[in-house]
Amino acid sequence: MYQHAQSIYPVRTSARTRWILSRRGPRNLVDSSRAYANLWEEEPDADGNLVPTATIFLTNRECPYRCLMCDLWRNTLNESVPVGIIPAQLVDALSALPAARQVKLYNAGSFFDSNAIPVDDYPAIAEIVRGYDRVIVECHPALVGQRVLDFKDLLSASTKLEIAIGLETVHEGVLDKLNKRFTLDDFRRAAKFLVDHDIDLRVFLLVRPPFMTETEGVDWAKRSIDVAFDCGATVVCVIPTRDGNGAMEALQEAGEWSPPSIKSLEEVQKYGLSLKRGRVFADLWDIEKFCLDEVDVERVRRMEQRNRRIPAGGSL
Repeated sequence: MYQHAQSIYPVRTSARTRWILSRRGPRNLVDSSRAYANLWEEEPDADGNLVPTATIFLTNRECPYRCLMCDLWRNTLNESVPVGIIPAQLVDALSALPAARQVKLYNAGSFFDSNAIPVDDYPAIAEIVRGYDRVIVECHPALVGQRVLDFKDLLSASTKLEIAIGLETVHEGVLDKLNKRFTLDDFRRAAKFLVDHDIDLRVFLLVRPPFMTETEGVDWAKRSIDVAFDCGATVVCVIPTRDGNGAMEALQEAGEWSPPSIKSLEEVQKYGLSLKRGRVFADLWDIEKFCLDEVDVERVRRMEQRNRRIPAGGSL
């Protein structure tokens, strides 16, 4: 791990949150009546078949957890949205996309945070996604509980619920520093809850989070994949840790973080797929930020192909 006589990053949680917030830039101006983004993509299912997928980025209140590396707050609101707004956003966004068989409802936080997605909107949302084979939402481990089951019960019998959790890393010291406000045991409990209730688990992991060297970042990403599958994950998404929120730039300037190499991202994806325990996707959003050379461009091309051509069982 990086060794510093005096880290610029605070030790106490309350001080960490203030430090993170103090380095933020301005939010983007978003319209509460509309999802701030949407896209159509294809993603392999467990059998290796490409599934048309609608991904909706809902506009709602900011997540209460101030994670060190997060920049999703840029497209959030200061206040909760009234009942009825989220379903209206969803209908509008879906109408602008081609037909799909599964839908991802991402809201820059936790779907089961009632200050972000009103509980009274669950029935309307469930009705809107009735025709889809699968609905995927994000949630913090602390909010995995009865509301998840309440929403699941509203879905049609033919619609599978999948919950995505940002575990990030199983290095408990770094996980604590990320200001995620949960422990590895908390994640394990949430994962067991989902598996016990026949809800699929998707896990987001970081490649080289702060306070790790390049070698450590790769090693701990691989260990994290192992734990995610041990806990019942069917999908793992490996994400290169990015800057862009002010806090990460400050850590980079202080020598406490550097972005991972594209080579490391590919190595981690290949390792996960070699386990043949599930699908492993490399997150290539905004990958151009990593100043690609010709060799890296070829690596990205290979990862794109793996993202689309994962055979049944998740093998290479």
